[in-house]
Amino acid sequence: MGTVYRRKNIFWIKYYRNGKPYYESSHSNKKEVAKRLLQGREGEISKGELPGIRFEKVRFDELAEDFLTDYRINGKRTLDKAICSVKHLKEVFGGMRVTEITTAKIKEYVDKEMTASLSNASINRELAALKRIFHLAAQCTPPKVGQVPYIPMLKESNTRKGFFEYDEYLTLKDTLPSHLRSVAIFAYHTGWRLGEIRGLTWDKVDLKQGIIRLDPGETKNQEARTIYLNEELVKEIKALHSNRRLDCPYVFHLNGQPIGEFRKSWKTACRMAGLKGRLFHDFRRTAIRNMVRSGITERVAMVISGHKTRSVFDRYNIVNDNDLKEAAKKQQAYLDSQAVTEMVTKRLHSGQNVVFLEAQVNG
Repeated sequence: MGTVYRRKNIFWIKYYRNGKPYYESSHSNKKEVAKRLLQGREGEISKGELPGIRFEKVRFDELAEDFLTDYRINGKRTLDKAICSVKHLKEVFGGMRVTEITTAKIKEYVDKEMTASLSNASINRELAALKRIFHLAAQCTPPKVGQVPYIPMLKESNTRKGFFEYDEYLTLKDTLPSHLRSVAIFAYHTGWRLGEIRGLTWDKVDLKQGIIRLDPGETKNQEARTIYLNEELVKEIKALHSNRRLDCPYVFHLNGQPIGEFRKSWKTACRMAGLKGRLFHDFRRTAIRNMVRSGITERVAMVISGHKTRSVFDRYNIVNDNDLKEAAKKQQAYLDSQAVTEMVTKRLHSGQNVVFLEAQVNG
């Protein structure tokens, strides 16, 4: 059985679990408060649960590191995104006890991110990482959390809107740092995901044939991919190859190291280019739209960009005001042709000269 005792003016409790003694302060100078705390701890132990003091010692940073370790040992390709999510989560939850991370605290975090103009989709990716962090902690033996807090997700729009017109692409390219300029050029032409671009190594590049190949398992959809480089990409890749560092296997890098997060550099470049609020992922949408407009079949465009399902591809094949204006012109031209056909038909039935009518139509 446990006991209650006093240290100076504060009452403490002592209890046992599996023969191991636990000591805990009641943070009160009232003995009844300590007795209730002791009864609660003994109740937890009788149910086979860990005493709550065990969870109160666990910090968020420990759970976050367990989360990243799980990504590493399972070889997940989205490790870079996981690291980025943890970095942002630590800005709020770093150093906190896991028992202090409640739904109310999580909502405060969401409000802070929304104030920073992050999209609902970006915030949801971080909330998903937070959920995974807590679920992994609950699955540990012994568990590192007593319960997983409710984590509300934000509503996302399934429509993808952002894209770059050609003049916007040229302007942004000039404002980006040199190590990101080549990344932007590659993304604009291929529509590849940022993670695939970051991980591209020279052994996948065949400059003689102008080909880049990715093997099965190196892409998000697990399928192999081959693309032929156009003139601008060949010129850019050759320039990178001429300045290649022998100690770095990556095509795109910063001082020999893989390109990491560049959110601040991206925002600065977009602001300077007058394109505030644009996302790097907009290059993916833009590349797909440009391919379709240029006459490339949708199936080939999907192979180049790495889309596996048609439903996903459709969300990126979006239109802008110029598309709508062109559609209106085509519709009007069609209606005009229908009106002329109707006029010719009526006059033929009235017995007018066909040659005269043809001259009217052609004229």
